[in-house]
Amino acid sequence: MMPASTDLGIQPEVTGRATLTMASRHGASAIGSSTHEKATRGHEGSVMGPLLELLAIDHRQTLEFFVLRLQDLSEPSVDRQELLYNASLLAHYAQVSTQPDVDVPAPANLSVVFDHFVGGTILLHDRLMMETAGAQCLLLAGFFEDQMRRRHNIRWYAELGASFFTRAARQERSLHKARLLDAIARRFEPWRRRHAQLSRELRDQPYLLTPPTPPTPRRE
Repeated sequence: MMPASTDLGIQPEVTGRATLTMASRHGASAIGSSTHEKATRGHEGSVMGPLLELLAIDHRQTLEFFVLRLQDLSEPSVDRQELLYNASLLAHYAQVSTQPDVDVPAPANLSVVFDHFVGGTILLHDRLMMETAGAQCLLLAGFFEDQMRRRHNIRWYAELGASFFTRAARQERSLHKARLLDAIARRFEPWRRRHAQLSRELRDQPYLLTPPTPPTPRRE
């Protein structure tokens, strides 16, 4: 799939992008308390110890965060490979900029996706670009649904995104990957709704990092 890249540069037009960034940077806090405890032990007496650790989240921790969150929103029967694919998609775009020096940039809105992937016909025969187009439609029509709905027809872009995944599946050489992409295309709408629900839940949760209280000095 798409490789991880640099830290996300927040695009003002997409106000919800801060939520995705916040989810990435506070993944360790949501996964469990082990990171916090390790940081506290390593920086005894330092108020910034745990905060520095939580702000330095790598791709693996970000991926784990989204895997666990999507699991909570999915039925027990959900396909594991589809879940990992969707978690990887969110983890990737939580760490890629809208204006990166390398890599395909994160789209600012669905108009950008349309202009880049629908305006011409050359990319329609590029399986990697079709997969990227489908992933971007899923991200924006799903995780950023509330922001995109003000200007775009979400249903139309959901159908477009599913068609991108279908094209990618037909052109994919690996049978295993082709089946996965086809499954994502057929179940695009349920995954889109899970992305949207996850985004709303994350916005409703306060990510407040409380520094540890310094020990009270003992009186002589």
